[in-house]
Amino acid sequence: MLYGRAEEQAAIDRLLDEARVGRSGVLVLRGEPGIGKSALLDYAERAALTGAGAGAGVAAVAVESVPFRVIRATGVEYEADLPFAGLSLLLAPGLDRLSALTAPQRRSLEAAFGLVDDTAEAVVDPVTVSAERAVRTVDRLLAGLATLALLSELATDGPLLCLIDDAQWLDRASAEALLLAARRLRTEGVVLLFAARDGEGSFPATGLPELPLAALSPAAASALLAALPSSLIPGAGTGTGEARGGSNVAGGGAGSTSGAGGSGGVGEAGESREAVRIAAVHRRVLAEAHGNPLALTELPAALAGEQPGAVGVVPLTSRLQLAFHGQVSRLPAATQTLLLVAAAEETGDLRTVLSAAAALGAGPDSLPPAEQRGLIRLSAGERLAFRHPLIRAAILQRAPLMQRLAAHRAVGEALGEGDRRTWHLALAATGPDADLADALERTAVRSGARGGPSGAASAYERAARLTPDRFGATRRLVLAAESATDAGELDRATALAERALARADDLPHLSGRGRPLAVALLEHVRATAQFWRGAYPAAYELLMGAATSEIEAPHAARMLFQAFHAAWYLGEQQLGAVLDRLGALELPPEDPAGPVAHYLLAAALPVIGRPAPDLPPVGETVAAARGAGADAVRDLVQVCGATLILGRDAETYRLAADLVAEARAEGAVGQLPTLLYFLAEAELFHGRHRDAEVAATEALELAIDTAQRQWVSQLQSLLSYLAALTGAEGACAELAAAALDGPGAAPAAGHPWAQWALGLLDLGQGRAGLAADRLERLTSGQCRHHVSATRAVPDLVEAAVRLGEPERATESYERFARWAAVAGQPWASALLLRCQALLGPQELAESAYRAALDLHQRDHRPFEQARTALLFGEWLRRDRRRTEARSQLATALETFEQLGAAPWADRARTELTATGSAAPAGPVAGPLAALTPQELQIVRLAAQGLTNRDIAAQLFLSPRTVGHHLYKAYPKLGVASRSELGGLAGVVAGR
Repeated sequence: MLYGRAEEQAAIDRLLDEARVGRSGVLVLRGEPGIGKSALLDYAERAALTGAGAGAGVAAVAVESVPFRVIRATGVEYEADLPFAGLSLLLAPGLDRLSALTAPQRRSLEAAFGLVDDTAEAVVDPVTVSAERAVRTVDRLLAGLATLALLSELATDGPLLCLIDDAQWLDRASAEALLLAARRLRTEGVVLLFAARDGEGSFPATGLPELPLAALSPAAASALLAALPSSLIPGAGTGTGEARGGSNVAGGGAGSTSGAGGSGGVGEAGESREAVRIAAVHRRVLAEAHGNPLALTELPAALAGEQPGAVGVVPLTSRLQLAFHGQVSRLPAATQTLLLVAAAEETGDLRTVLSAAAALGAGPDSLPPAEQRGLIRLSAGERLAFRHPLIRAAILQRAPLMQRLAAHRAVGEALGEGDRRTWHLALAATGPDADLADALERTAVRSGARGGPSGAASAYERAARLTPDRFGATRRLVLAAESATDAGELDRATALAERALARADDLPHLSGRGRPLAVALLEHVRATAQFWRGAYPAAYELLMGAATSEIEAPHAARMLFQAFHAAWYLGEQQLGAVLDRLGALELPPEDPAGPVAHYLLAAALPVIGRPAPDLPPVGETVAAARGAGADAVRDLVQVCGATLILGRDAETYRLAADLVAEARAEGAVGQLPTLLYFLAEAELFHGRHRDAEVAATEALELAIDTAQRQWVSQLQSLLSYLAALTGAEGACAELAAAALDGPGAAPAAGHPWAQWALGLLDLGQGRAGLAADRLERLTSGQCRHHVSATRAVPDLVEAAVRLGEPERATESYERFARWAAVAGQPWASALLLRCQALLGPQELAESAYRAALDLHQRDHRPFEQARTALLFGEWLRRDRRRTEARSQLATALETFEQLGAAPWADRARTELTATGSAAPAGPVAGPLAALTPQELQIVRLAAQGLTNRDIAAQLFLSPRTVGHHLYKAYPKLGVASRSELGGLAGVVAGR
């Protein structure tokens, strides 16, 4: 039994019961070594397989004892640099179901697990190609979504329990995949239980429920100690039963104060002395164990022969390691050798352990002493496991250095070929070794190709240490720095880059360009780290310093693209400097950066008041870039964003929609937050607010899953604007505050949109003063060139005029007029005319309003058209032309109500009433109004005839979650089944 863990067991029972009725759940058990995490996983496995506790966790629901399928894996500290090692172990029993996944998902897992090999064996040269581009890489995000799909597939036959022990030692690729899947579990009948040590950096699981394991209460600790066999204390006689180290599980047997009688007999005085001694040991154990179950089971033997207080100042984990080392040191020398080999090998493969141990003189007959002492367990003659990870740590830490090196060398020789062999031999190396360094580089290439850039960085770094020549070592440090950047390990990437830069004179001069390019690549690494920290000025300076004439134009162009991104948040001076440098490049016609750079120049120069080449149709740019070999998704993202700068919103929508579809088909999940953001902007500017919300909501979830903080901020701010439109003041303020809470001294990425959102909210609620203050700062500040700041100018004009201070908008209005002239878009001209009606002489206002409304008809944007009608209706009412005013105000009211723009509808209704006309009753909500963004997205795809599996693949959900959303949506739509959605196709399409 478990002592003192009733609450934790109940939490596990609830998760299992939820899974029995089809709902998924996740829980992270966290605590110090020996606190009982593994014991709770064991409990969960027994409860799942036997049905013990079924129904106890779900109140008022009849829960049957449905048998679970259980899969289990344990993180291995040594394998932390081998990508997907932990995930492949967990999912190995389900690989026969891979065929049920979509082709991109199936290929992703096959490549991640090494079931197919399309990696390159060639050595990578950072002077000519980046490590990321050297081979076809596994999209780590797609691997996580494929994991979700496979878990869902495995649960189709019944509930599934996944147990992951020592999660703090999972390789990063496995951890990311499992965490992404965990955050998206909904209604699959899957339970994911993680056990991880606490402490900084120990398996961060942001957003997942956690259950910290506290020390046992004094009563529970005493009960556990009393239940231990007295034989665990040397000289305390013979007890019955077993104690299970590493948990708070105790077997039966003699109590803590009972000795075993025998034929020799023990006198009462002897029994009394022994009872006193055992009681003293127990008191000391309780004092030093601090409620840790492992300490309670292991310290009695260690403390029995010590004087009180002898080692009490040693930290508990170290104290336990000392206790385990004492047990190991009493074993035969050959057994100690075998245990050291097993500790070095770590995965527990018995065949490898025995082969390596034999090379050091220890045979299979060395196993029994360790097994009899309970230090190891053997399963089916194939696996060897230490009773607790601290035993392995104690063996490795206390072994002499040369013995540890010999053990790693023996394990490496026993493994034959492969990355694990290479790593063990590298750990055994004591000096430069060119062949081993080359092998480690090949391991790094494979790690990167399988979606493990963190492991690749470690392999490159270790290879650099073993490389005899200084140039080769420096070259590998460059690759290590690039890989660490790809992994998002910013501090590590910066340190590696700085180490390589300190040795930059070792880099070659290939065609006179090698050293400058290598230095530029390292500065690019440092700049990327600064950019993602929000340190835009530092990133900008590094990139501009790197993209010099000393490096070839294609490399410089790509650095300048990122410099443009940093400068976008800094101001027009920095933007101008980047664009000047970009315009001076002579890019070869076969380079896809050429058409992209030309389009960016034509779009961006006008917003900072500079002459620019004519903006070509986006279709021509895309065709030219594709013809030059552009990566459809990665290389064209910049074009997609640039179309918005000059108001080409329709082109933005078409290109973004195409690229989103391509990204979904290719499994390029990491690009989707950016593309969906641009798609959401285009939908919003066209007045399709629900569509914008759907795209932005999906993008935000993906951005959070993939830790893209910049896009998290951008998307939160865009959603705050949508909330402002509807008058949802609390949601708007909350989303804006989250968007503004970014790293670095520079404004958060979402700052401009958030300020526009708050300004629009104030304007809609009649707070013209607050609106003018916010919008004036936005449209005249360092981000005034931003898309959101440019388009906020008409709102500033309205706020300033209502406040009676129109001069506050003059400068921004004039800049907007110049921009609208260059943009040449009917909608922009309509807004300019609306501003002129507000700012100009009264005798010209009517003609300006009517001209604006005519232009609105040519480029349908219902929200802005309704606002123009509202302002014109207000003007007509003040001019005592009530009949004409009613027509404009009624039209505006109808549109606002259809859009759910409550503050603006209220204003239109008030104005209409003031004309002497009764305002019509509010509209009846349409059938889509009650749907959540995700339900709406799923219903639309289902109405097009897609199956649940097709929809799941597109939206990166499980098929059962799709079915659950449809089940909830049907009553809201007034239908009973999928077949009836066809009748709602026009309504659902929303176009």
